Amino acid sequence: MTSSNHNPLAFSSLELLGAGEAYRDKIATLLESSGYLFREFEWPQIQMLAGYMGLYRAPQGVTIFREGDRGEYMCVLIEGELEMYKEDSHGERKVVAVMNHGKTMGEMAMVDGEPRSATAVVSKAVLLVVLTREKFLQISLEKPALATKILLLVARMLSQRLRHTSGELVDYIETH
Repeated sequence: MTSSNHNPLAFSSLELLGAGEAYRDKIATLLESSGYLFREFEWPQIQMLAGYMGLYRAPQGVTIFREGDRGEYMCVLIEGELEMYKEDSHGERKVVAVMNHGKTMGEMAMVDGEPRSATAVVSKAVLLVVLTREKFLQISLEKPALATKILLLVARMLSQRLRHTSGELVDYIETH
């Protein structure tokens, strides 16, 4: 199942390991072990969500998505490491975050459909669980309570990131 026809991600160097109901229990176990992220989800909810997701592998150096690309999915990082980049006003790439086990990326673009705000590049081979925007919309129709729980999770993550960024901004302003 590694054909690009089955791969909702636009990058052929990502390998689809499994998806949907057939791979549900494996993905659910990986999500549950991803740390605090799904701590407010009960096992049946994690299994339900996993049935809508896919598991992918990517080697070092692969770009998962680029700044400015249309956001069609979010990822939960199960293994490995990603570096998030933004370009400054001179076109220089600046690392803005290093993502590791249990972190998510792409949730803003998946929810609002806006272009990606950063570029994600694999720095150590990764295992990713992916939820596409299309599958999230399907969850919204078929399982509205689960969709609400996912949105609350995303809102909490974004709130935490905003608080962290605000703290860093204050520190930056004080030193400049």
